[in-house]
Amino acid sequence: MGWVVYRHGVLYAREYGWDERFEGLVAAIVADFVAGFDARRERCWIAQQDASPVGSVFVVDAGRRTAQLRLLLIEPAMRGRGLGKRLVQACIRFARASGYRKLFLWTQAELSAARAIYRAAGFQLTKTQPHAKFGIRMTGEYWELRL
Repeated sequence: MGWVVYRHGVLYAREYGWDERFEGLVAAIVADFVAGFDARRERCWIAQQDASPVGSVFVVDAGRRTAQLRLLLIEPAMRGRGLGKRLVQACIRFARASGYRKLFLWTQAELSAARAIYRAAGFQLTKTQPHAKFGIRMTGEYWELRL
């Protein structure tokens, strides 16, 4: 779990200029996941290559038969190989099998590769919201998939 927090902080600072508040958000998400983990309703996948982590994604229970996809990350050397698509598909399969009716996520308009994965998987953009939560102005996006 420490790797998830660390790599999100490093990569998003390097690639997008996001500040330490983003890493703090990731740390809080991971802490909440660990503290309240319900194996029947939640999952974390950490993809590996040669015993090294190269990607992650989470599904967490958001209540009312709704799940949230969180913390999709693919290491730069692994991008463009379909790993993100496979991780998102694992989330969708798990959410359906767990009885969820809806899977949603929050991402940023600047994350074009992730947005393309979500769109290809059938997620629909439902809301946009400008903010500066991570030290720069950006547009948050809410996406959802009916299961």
